[in-house]
Amino acid sequence: MAPERRGLLIVVSAPSGAGKTTLCHEIAHAVSGLQYSISYTTRPPRSGEVDGRDYFFVMESEFMRMVRQDEFAEWAKVHNNLYGTHAGFLTRMMAGGTDVLLDVDVQGARLLKKRFPEGIFIFILPPSMEILMERLRDRRSDSQDEIERRFRVAREEIQNFKDYDYIIINDEIKKAVRDLEAVVLAERVRITHGDQDWIQKQFLGP
Repeated sequence: MAPERRGLLIVVSAPSGAGKTTLCHEIAHAVSGLQYSISYTTRPPRSGEVDGRDYFFVMESEFMRMVRQDEFAEWAKVHNNLYGTHAGFLTRMMAGGTDVLLDVDVQGARLLKKRFPEGIFIFILPPSMEILMERLRDRRSDSQDEIERRFRVAREEIQNFKDYDYIIINDEIKKAVRDLEAVVLAERVRITHGDQDWIQKQFLGP
């Protein structure tokens, strides 16, 4: 019998407008055994977003109650809104052998790396800053001032790319999904200390 497998923690970050949320939804459907972790947020839903599918939309008072009760593995204020990842969900899924995919900003990724140093950290980039600006404008969900602020923050976030294990350029969504899928599948068969012990006993003897 092969050793019991603990689920992977796969953390994806990107500057606003790089397409990480779309990419994460696509890969969650493309790869079996991969659970997309839904974050809690205090920001209002955008057009087409559904509570419990895209985010758990909560009031700030409820969010801060969860903070006080230490329910989040990480939480941060991003673009004047609060976002958090529920710790209990992560531990339950991973303990049961399910890989968990998280879509978080660089602040959240930094906190998760301290708590889960074994995690896989992936940074999504746009093809260029010019295309990033086009994407921010094309969303038509923010004011011009907000677009310019997000663009400035994006430059600051990209400076953290060296903290990640993989970089994926989201030029064409289908290719980016294939690249992300390749990372997940490769990490699933990476040799761990538990694997080494099992192989030694199973095939090479004491």
